[in-house]
Amino acid sequence: MFTSLPNLMTMARIVVIPLIILLLYIPSAVAAWGALALYILAAVTDFFDGYFARKMNEVSDFGKFLDPIADKILVGSLLVVLAAIDRLDGIWIVPAVVIMVREFLVSGLREYLGPKNVSVPVTQLAKWKTTLQMVALGFLIIGDYGDVLIPSTLLIGQIGLTIAAIMTAVTGWHYMKVGLVHMREGG
Repeated sequence: MFTSLPNLMTMARIVVIPLIILLLYIPSAVAAWGALALYILAAVTDFFDGYFARKMNEVSDFGKFLDPIADKILVGSLLVVLAAIDRLDGIWIVPAVVIMVREFLVSGLREYLGPKNVSVPVTQLAKWKTTLQMVALGFLIIGDYGDVLIPSTLLIGQIGLTIAAIMTAVTGWHYMKVGLVHMREGG
């Protein structure tokens, strides 16, 4: 199952992360557009790996394990680097921190509930949050280099990430409420 198409797509997403990060540290339009192209490729594989796994009946434990980790590595790495290169600075750091905290809490919650055979299904709001977050990260990756096509791309990304962070807090709270019920029952 390691070599199934969905798992290869997930692993490819992890492999391109260092390339995206490297390109973000090169202060040029070509590098920024290259980073955006690789990011879009990674985001597309995030959608299609699950789609193909279900369609081809190749859902595997390895894929279930690796896919969310790949997502968290991609988003977490980008948030850290975007802060390091000042595309997220000042007050714009807060949404990044909210997103990171929620990811750690929900991951811990899933780890806690897993042995109890309690699943925490992804909500529709969480799917919308992920979509908005991915789009906002794209705007942040391209930063001011995107102003030739869309004015204020950096600001659009910052505002989009802020809205995604609000949705992140809401979905995180919903997940934590489910988890707290099981923690009270178990304790």
